[in-house]
Formats: sequence, structure tokens, C-alpha cells
Amino acid sequence: MQEFRAAPAPAEICAHPDAIENRSRVADCMYDGVCSMRILAVADDASLELIRRTLEPKGHEIVATRSGEEAAYILFKSPIRMVIMDRTIPDMDGLELCRWIRSRGFHSYVFVIILTQHSETADIIEGLQAGTDEFLRKPFDPTELDLRVSMGERILSTEYHQIAIFALAKLAESRDPETGFHLDRIREYSKILGDNLTRQKKFAEILSYSDIEVIYHTSVLHDIGKVGIPDTILLKPGSLTTAEFDVMKTHTIIGGKTLGQALAQYPDAEFLEVARNIAFWHHERFDGSGYPHGLSGEDIPLCARIVALADVYDALTSKRPYKKAYPHEAAREIILEKRGRHFDPDIVDAFIEADAAFAEISARLAALESQGTSLPEITVKV
Repeated sequence: MQEFRAAPAPAEICAHPDAIENRSRVADCMYDGVCSMRILAVADDASLELIRRTLEPKGHEIVATRSGEEAAYILFKSPIRMVIMDRTIPDMDGLELCRWIRSRGFHSYVFVIILTQHSETADIIEGLQAGTDEFLRKPFDPTELDLRVSMGERILSTEYHQIAIFALAKLAESRDPETGFHLDRIREYSKILGDNLTRQKKFAEILSYSDIEVIYHTSVLHDIGKVGIPDTILLKPGSLTTAEFDVMKTHTIIGGKTLGQALAQYPDAEFLEVARNIAFWHHERFDGSGYPHGLSGEDIPLCARIVALADVYDALTSKRPYKKAYPHEAAREIILEKRGRHFDPDIVDAFIEADAAFAEISARLAALESQGTSLPEITVKV
């Protein structure tokens, strides 16, 4: 098997004379917001022509080169999100360039598709170890190329969704500095509940891994409607009057309608539908005594029933200006007592199964918060 040289340092690639001579061409590669995606293609002439004929009619802009050195310079200077390249290119090995991409630490993920004439297991393993996302065997079928690129687009789009979701949630949270790690805890608790629900026969076939990950990311938007609540009520240190609480309850309507309007504009965006359902109905109760619409039982969307328990557990175990934090054991007993009334019995059962995990997360994040430490971002592919 061929020995590969270690990936060159970025400076070594980007300072290559061939790359520097082509700086004027790189200037033409800057994203103008018109094309669907800017794709860097590094291949022989025949492959480049087929890539162009396949992807340009789809609205993609193809930035083409036959040089690995020039490709590295383009990546260094231009906002490229996807690379399609030959396993073997004239001036370097394709895996060498792939290793450099992964070692460079770009702010946004770069999706890499390798064109290869090799399909042996050892070659595939080596490619995966280098950081390749997908392989296409040459000569490749245009339809398969189109499908691989579409799949890459879906994967990359989740990164933007996650960034936008958490930024919106942090905007709402910033108005209430006492919430601390609330968003981090809510999504962790929601994911644990979802994972444990899949062990129940009732949910095993209707709650997928992807569903759980969408709930994980969108759960942080449950209180987005609080941006519309006056500070005099939102930040009041004591108990709310009945009239003030009625105003506070409208945060579900504000959040649900806002996300509903976004969903109307982008009806195929599943995460917006889940986010809307959570924002609208995470204060509904299983027995129908909640708000804003008095939904009951399974009329309450499953995602909202999950976040409802996660939210109450966090409220119980977190310190607020008007209350002390309940210990885990006390919060557990309160949730058990409300099984079938406030909470879906199946979700309470999932909570009990995850008892130790809830306690561990609560204690760990409380310790980080007391130290003023930030929680590392947890990246999950949807």
C-alpha cells in the first residue's frame, strides 16, 4: 500500500507559487449569495466536465481546479462548504488534502466527497480515517453524484439550524440572567427522556434517533416567547399577582405564533414545526388543566410533553431569587406525585429509569455554574 506523507502545514500549501499565481481566480470564488452552494471540484478534465454538467443546472457554482495546492489556497481564502476531489490528483494525494482540511480547523464544516477507482475495504478505511465523508467510484453516475451532494447539503444545513436555534434561545435567556445553564440542562434532560422512551414498546417505532436530536436542539426555544413579556413581570423577584401571571402565560402564545409564522414561510422545515409545538404547549398538562389551550393526554404533542417534564424538573432543582433549589430526591417525588395529572405517565416512567442521569447532570452543571465555567458545546448530527 502506498505510503502517504504527513499533511503539509497550511502555510506550505497556501504559499505554493501555483496558488499565488491564481489569486485573481480565487477572487472570483467569493460567495455572492445567488447559487445554492459553492462547491470546489478538484479532478481531471473529464470528471470536472461531468461535475459541471450535473450540478450547475441545480444552481450550484462549481469552482474547478486540477491542482491540490491551488485547491488548498481556494479553501483558505474562500467560503467553500463542499469539496469533490479525485483520490489521485497531479501534485498531491487526495487524502493528503483531506487531512489538511480536517487539520485546518475551519469555522464551518467542509463536506468532502472522494472520487476513486478503488473500493477495497482498506482503501475505504484509510479514506474515512483521513476525514472523507462520502466516496464515489469512477466512472461515476451523475444521478448518484447529485444524490451524494444533496445528502451533504442536508447534513450541512443542520449546522445552520443549530446555530440559529441556540442564538435565538440565548437572546431570550439574556433577559433573565438568573437562568444560568437552563438551556443546557433542558436539552440534556429532553434528550435523556427521549432516549429512554424508545425503550418502551409504545414509542420504539414512532420515536427515531433523528426525532430525539431535533427535540434536543429545539427544546431550547421553549421560552422564546418571553422576549415579549415586560421586564417588570419577567424580572420580578417575588411572586406574581394573578394578573401578572396571566401576562406571563402569554409567552407560550407569543413563542408559538412567532415560530408558526416562520413555519408558514418554510413548511418543509421539520425543526420549526417541533419548535413551534414545544413553545406553544410545554405548559399544557396531561389532565387538561394546563395552558394556553387546555390540551390533554396525547393531544399534547409528544415533544411538548417531554419538554414539560424537563422544564419542571429544572425549575425545581434550580435556585431562584424567590426560592431555594430542591434536592434531586425531592424533585423526583414531586414529579412522581404528578404522574398522570401534570405529566404523561410514560414520560414519568422514562424519567424514573433515567433517575441517576438526571441527578448527575444537575450536579455537574450546578458545579460548573458555581465556578463560572462555560459548558462545552455538544455537537450532534441530525
